[in-house]
Amino acid sequence: MNLASTPNYATTLAKAASAFRGESGDRPPSDAVVNALVQAEKAAKQHRIVYPFEALQGHWRLCFTANRKAHERNGIVLGKGWYVPKLVPAHISFTSSQEAAASSNRGEINNQLQAGPILLKFSGPCRYLGKKNLLAFDFTRLNLKLSRFTAYQGNVRGGKTQEEEFYERSISKLPFFAFFLVTEEFIAARGRGVV
Repeated sequence: MNLASTPNYATTLAKAASAFRGESGDRPPSDAVVNALVQAEKAAKQHRIVYPFEALQGHWRLCFTANRKAHERNGIVLGKGWYVPKLVPAHISFTSSQEAAASSNRGEINNQLQAGPILLKFSGPCRYLGKKNLLAFDFTRLNLKLSRFTAYQGNVRGGKTQEEEFYERSISKLPFFAFFLVTEEFIAARGRGVV
């Protein structure tokens, strides 16, 4: 990414991601990152930026999260954010599904958290609405490991039935991520949890 021609919000977010990974310098303050996220979301809406599903695919480490109410009012950014502790790494990944040839917007989501020897991983189907940069998903499987031993691996929240019905369900009834900045180095999105 050429930082000289990049908007300030993207530069701030790139520095936050790079510093979090230990590649360069100090992390920008939390309020600066929240401001950059709000500005990036605003710019994406104004310019109607559309990202392909392929740009999201990969394995991403969660480095920063903001209050779901973070927004701008009268030129003032409201809401707090924080860097995710490195001692508890959280990752999210998106892959295309086996049916990708028939529908390139279908895939799988994996979300995992590692706390010492405990690994908690949720996974399930996802679908991407490219014109809205919206990735709807449903966690239908859980894998819990204690060191090398699997404590639980199986279906959750309706499991197989829920997964089979996923593509027929309305987006309004699903959790989703609305992506507003996607680069090779980091992605940024606003999420809505389980309804």
